[in-house]
Amino acid sequence: MRRPIIAGNWKMNKTPEEAAALAAALIPLVAGADCDVVICPPAVCLAAVAPVIAGTNVRLGAQNVHYEASGAYTGEISAAMLKACGVEYAIVGHSERRAYYGETDAKANLRALAALRAGIVPIICVGETLSERDAGYTDALIVYQALIATAGMTAAEVAGIVIAYEPVWAIGTGRVATDGEANDAIRAIRDGIRRTFGDAAADAVRIQYGGSMKGSNAAGLMAQPEIDGGLIGGASLKAEDFAEVVNRR
Repeated sequence: MRRPIIAGNWKMNKTPEEAAALAAALIPLVAGADCDVVICPPAVCLAAVAPVIAGTNVRLGAQNVHYEASGAYTGEISAAMLKACGVEYAIVGHSERRAYYGETDAKANLRALAALRAGIVPIICVGETLSERDAGYTDALIVYQALIATAGMTAAEVAGIVIAYEPVWAIGTGRVATDGEANDAIRAIRDGIRRTFGDAAADAVRIQYGGSMKGSNAAGLMAQPEIDGGLIGGASLKAEDFAEVVNRR
């Protein structure tokens, strides 16, 4: 059985003080969770949040990671820097990074490999636009994205990463894929992993759904056999809303 993982992507929200307060409010609400709980504050908030969640079941994630260990990369943050802040997970290849900053599948791969080298679990995002879905390219596109992003990994490494299927048309729009649509897309990704890395990796890798998941639809999505959790955006910015997703009640 794959243990579900619910991760909150806070995006460009919260000051360090606000982030620490949100983390503190969340802790008692998810203390009994039957899943892994991850929060991904902005980089400037990591040091403020880390001591708040220390010793709890809430884990710290980053919203990005650079693929080089150091150098002249103004504004970037290395895996070693994140690791020193207590980061255990890092989002790579998010659709907003792709759309606004030219993130490519190849760069997502480099970032994921850098995270792995530092002992950080990458959360690799894949997903299609509405026009790509309407054209019938969903499965081919998301499998391609997943396989490019995992290139150079061993089967054992793939088994330990997280993939987040985020249909671009459902992120921040209030629209959401139906339970069946999300499950089918994630099954396609898992089948692609199976063909490339084998049964053990495919059966172990955790694949989340992201795209307007919230308390009102989390239970139905999480009941699907292929869906192993969620990458939560807006609903992660209030402790009660995020806890509702985590606890799925």
